[in-house]
Amino acid sequence: MKKITSIISAFALVGLMLGAGSCTSDLLQQEPTTELGANAFWKTEDDATFALQGAYASVRPLFDRDYYLDGHGEYVRTRGISSTSGNLRLGDAYHDGNYNPSGYAGSFDKMYRYLYGGVNRTNYVIENVNRMLLTAKPESVAKLEAIVGEAKLLRGMVYFKLISMWGDVPYISKVINENAEVSNLTRLPIAQVKDSIMADFTYAYNKLPVKAVATGRAGKPAALAFRGKLQLYWASWNKFGWPELDTFKPTPAAATAAYTAAAADFKSVINDYGLTLFRNGEPGEIDSLGKADKLPNYFYLFMPVANNDPEIIMGFTHGGTGTGQGEELMRDFSGRSHEGSQLWVSPRYEIADRYQSTITGDFATKLIPMNPTTAGARTAANSAVNPNSYRNRDYRMKSTIMWDYEMSVGLAGLKSTGMVPYVYKTWNAAITIGGVPYTTYNTDGTNSGYVFRKFVRNYAGQGRADGDYNFPVMRLADVFLMYAEATNFVSGPQADAIALVNRVRRRGNLPALKADKTANADAFFAAIEQERIVELVAEGQRGFDIRRWRAQERIWGAPYGVGVWRIDSHGANMQQYFQNSSERVYQQNYIFRIPPGERDRNPNLTQNTPWL
Repeated sequence: MKKITSIISAFALVGLMLGAGSCTSDLLQQEPTTELGANAFWKTEDDATFALQGAYASVRPLFDRDYYLDGHGEYVRTRGISSTSGNLRLGDAYHDGNYNPSGYAGSFDKMYRYLYGGVNRTNYVIENVNRMLLTAKPESVAKLEAIVGEAKLLRGMVYFKLISMWGDVPYISKVINENAEVSNLTRLPIAQVKDSIMADFTYAYNKLPVKAVATGRAGKPAALAFRGKLQLYWASWNKFGWPELDTFKPTPAAATAAYTAAAADFKSVINDYGLTLFRNGEPGEIDSLGKADKLPNYFYLFMPVANNDPEIIMGFTHGGTGTGQGEELMRDFSGRSHEGSQLWVSPRYEIADRYQSTITGDFATKLIPMNPTTAGARTAANSAVNPNSYRNRDYRMKSTIMWDYEMSVGLAGLKSTGMVPYVYKTWNAAITIGGVPYTTYNTDGTNSGYVFRKFVRNYAGQGRADGDYNFPVMRLADVFLMYAEATNFVSGPQADAIALVNRVRRRGNLPALKADKTANADAFFAAIEQERIVELVAEGQRGFDIRRWRAQERIWGAPYGVGVWRIDSHGANMQQYFQNSSERVYQQNYIFRIPPGERDRNPNLTQNTPWL
């Protein structure tokens, strides 16, 4: 297999990361390491499994930092990324991306190329294992077909991401060996690519075992959940339109059919496989304000204790300490007081008001930003700097974010340094609370008044880049909410869908939805969106939701408007988005730019209209 250094150059990734623990720092200039002759490889089930592990290793870095993409929404700030160019293990696909709410869609050329590298890597497995099947012993057929099924699931996931961002894309279903094979490709209409993805997900569903054969692998529920999600997105594009993709013509009939099919797939995932929410969806214990010895169950859903839990229908594994394959969630989500982490991702101020009251089950009175130097600010009712303003809130709030005087476990040198209180703008300062001296949380990476607790380890023994949490790319709670969305758009609020949304709310110790929240389809959709915001925050979902629902204008105002300020808990303006932005700016937020470099090499690649 010859080295490829131009034209969708990431195709050279094929074969570079065959083992789950392998990596390289010079991805695009390396010869494939497992392109062995047929007499030496592709002979046994173990060969096929080894190659499949390489496909997982190549596809994982295309999804496991999607939390950066939450910066495209209104509730998460991604000020930068910890990944460094030239090392796929460290998220090179995300490098050079723009993670602001506006102007981002012209900066994901690397993601485009690396996604196609993932396509080629999965095609490599599919093609060769299919060849093995021609002469396989009967007792090996089912296992080999399941391996093809997993590779097709991964390929479908990659293409799903491609069409969600770029719309029409070239579709490649074979291993690429020469530049000439891709130098004249055209973009296939999104409907045809969608059908091919559907075929991959359906094959995977038919061939995969009910339960994954190993941690980090996929079973039938994963294939079915992704097939349902694809149909849900297809329904959304047909219902809300995608005018920026001028080759796509939405129809109400297609929307209804896709919502109906999506609901059927989600219902099967929910009912047919014995899956349940983490710790049965119970809220668990919660500590008093300012303490963190007892955290709710939702917090632990994002710790390694949940790695093999049925709620995580599909998660990408990481190696942990000493493997060179650890996740870097703590480095991205916490600050210097936690193993020298860097806080690249933080909550925006506005997320706090989304957490509802455990007493009323509805939104609490809005917080009031106040400078703590103002007399009485720390004790004023509803003051954002008064810790008591956060009392009796959705348990997911304490599990997800920290506000002034909330504690977390400080970590240094793989050891605990004891509890550190977070107080906005008092980095590494001496403070006394209740007669006990502390040193405050050392981080300057937030400009909102809050930091994340979600994904931040509360135990010692691992460095900032040594995590072994299986990052979820499909969770059961998401399936519950997607099912509710799909059925609601077809038939309005249904009793089973309402019950599922209430099960998600239960983990936050919230009461069931009141009647007015399920009175009609619009009210129930608002309740579903609310749960998606607080349940899935920082998991890479919000930006895609905003685009498929065409919600940019609803969130940020109409074009040529005054824009929207993001503020902090002290009342200071931080960033202003969409001020006097033209309609073209909004259009560009709905569809990504085809990389100019790819178009320079291939004149047959057309550009998306807003980027002409």
